[in-house]
Amino acid sequence: MYFGILIALVPLGLGYLIKIKNNSWMTKINQTLSWMVYLILFIMGTELAHLDNLTTNLQIILYYAIVLFICTFGGNFIVLIIFDYIFPRKADKTDHTYASRFKMIIESLRVCIALIIGFICGLLPLFIWQYAENVTQIVLVLLLFLIGIQLRSNNISIKQILLNKIGIATTLLVVISAFLGGVIGSFILNLPVRVGLAMSSGFGWYSLSGILMTEAHGPIIGSATFLNDILRELCAIILIPTLIKRYQLTTLGLCGATSMDFTLPMLQKGGGIAIVPAAIAQGFLLTLIMPIFITLFNYGGF
Repeated sequence: MYFGILIALVPLGLGYLIKIKNNSWMTKINQTLSWMVYLILFIMGTELAHLDNLTTNLQIILYYAIVLFICTFGGNFIVLIIFDYIFPRKADKTDHTYASRFKMIIESLRVCIALIIGFICGLLPLFIWQYAENVTQIVLVLLLFLIGIQLRSNNISIKQILLNKIGIATTLLVVISAFLGGVIGSFILNLPVRVGLAMSSGFGWYSLSGILMTEAHGPIIGSATFLNDILRELCAIILIPTLIKRYQLTTLGLCGATSMDFTLPMLQKGGGIAIVPAAIAQGFLLTLIMPIFITLFNYGGF
């Protein structure tokens, strides 16, 4: 139990102790992280290919992912929009367009392509697949270490995060409603509640949530978790232009952990510069607590 928790938290904590000011080094770290994400998804694909009763299991994965997505994303949407009605917040006027939305959707789908390529390669009878689990653990530790460095080097202090009331409020609403959705989903899917809670703890961070759940519960649960979180990102991209003018807090919350990076440009275009601090605070907090919650639910004996 403690090993599972430590393998996620220690590398992240050690990385967070390191602050890099050199822009060229940070560029290399960001590039390395991108390639490592694709590598992890590739390995997940190879593990899927080795499942027994492949067709049946793929149907189970899709069913799990769809049910979980409806419960968690739907729960987020309902709770956030109620909050938006009670505490309305108008977006700044902007003249930006969303011509790049299709490009962002294609960018998100590239991670699915990495999974599919891994699946195809996994069908080949190669001896290297027996070492996939060891490689995954090494890559996971390095990934978390680099993410810790990335978080610390963004020049965002903990004080700034903790003082942003909007970012904290949306984070709490996203977490609580996602957990409620995870509990409901676990009953529908006939899974242990702690597994449903762990699957709902990704908050849109598909690469890490998928691999952590695969490590704990195998490729079926891991792949369903991955698909749930990639669906969140895709739906957030689609909904931002439609919702942000009238339901700013809802739009921000639906972006989950991606509000700090991938969906931040679109949030800024629609909501103006005023939404940026809250978006960064929410993304930072969800990124920080995601591996903590997943490891606690997976190994904490809940």
